[in-house]
Amino acid sequence: MTAQSYHADLLIDLGAIRRNVTVLSGLARNSGARTMAVVKSDGYGHGAVHVARAALEAGADSLGVATLDEALRLREAGFTVPLLCWLYTADVDFAPAIAADIDLSASSSGELRRIAAAAAAQGRTARVHLKIDTGLSRNGSPAELWPVLVEEAAKAQADGHVEVVAVWSHLACADEPGHPSIDQQAHRFQRAYEQARAAGLTPIRHLANSAAVLTRPDLHFELVRPGIAVYGLDPVPQHGDHGLRPAMTFRSSVVLTKRIEAGESVSYGQLWTAERATTLALVPVGYADGVPRTLSGRMSVWLAGKRRPVVGRVCMDQLVVDCGDDAVAVGDEVVLFGPGDRGEPTAAEWAEKIGTIHYEIVTGMYRPRVSRTVVDSREPA
Repeated sequence: MTAQSYHADLLIDLGAIRRNVTVLSGLARNSGARTMAVVKSDGYGHGAVHVARAALEAGADSLGVATLDEALRLREAGFTVPLLCWLYTADVDFAPAIAADIDLSASSSGELRRIAAAAAAQGRTARVHLKIDTGLSRNGSPAELWPVLVEEAAKAQADGHVEVVAVWSHLACADEPGHPSIDQQAHRFQRAYEQARAAGLTPIRHLANSAAVLTRPDLHFELVRPGIAVYGLDPVPQHGDHGLRPAMTFRSSVVLTKRIEAGESVSYGQLWTAERATTLALVPVGYADGVPRTLSGRMSVWLAGKRRPVVGRVCMDQLVVDCGDDAVAVGDEVVLFGPGDRGEPTAAEWAEKIGTIHYEIVTGMYRPRVSRTVVDSREPA
């Protein structure tokens, strides 16, 4: 921990990021595909700039983000590789993206026309990825509107306003290997690609997210888009060990210890009562710092060489650890979750206990009272 006023710290291991991207880009290369590392939401809470640099060093060829602001920040940080963004508000100005050579997704004729108009106004050509909705029913063109979109894209390309770089889509159930929707979406995607080709376009294809990178090499096509797996969180652990390593460790420290007698209770509601005399350790993190209150009575931490239970309710700013008769001291490190090497809890364990996914855990961790420390090692720490 630093001497600053932060109550907790996220330790980000770039060695783990490199290791994970090496695994993922190796799988892609075996299929003849390139790799786009997805670094949206500030690199899933890990720090987009640091993650992007490590990912490119380890074999990624391009980067993907959700919003234009995220893409522009990466350009401002000096990244010149292909960079795709795909989610916009209705009033977004595409001109800065086109000027910065940022690839843009178009899910409708309206979006395509706005992109083409912005490119024409600058006398430039916008790089466009046409998105087809194959079954997620979120972003992407409906199948019935797709023929019009590809025809308009072909015309805009002939006019020199856009270059159609890719056709793409997103899988709904790739984290459930064998789910029938995967093949259904792949079939719809192939049909959309053939329609784009028939319109005179020659795009590449990208469909595979992290789970499909790990389980469906037939869907790698020319480009894959791993996201959560870049950060070492496996979307398909039931499929076996893929050699990924979690890159985030959430840690704090003990700020107070005290001895209580049997019969004394802890925290709001007094839901936990000591059955014997015990030592408590106070840790200055709570649900305002990313610890779900729903973990009350269900979580443990790594402290002084072993797992120890958190007792009583998780509060906004604090939680309490039962240390029994063991010696603990103010300043001792407390690991709330990490890679699991020493037996400490993991983000995946937190997610399982509260019925969510590890994506939500790590992306929600960067808070005002939580610092972020980057370990720039060449090997996992």
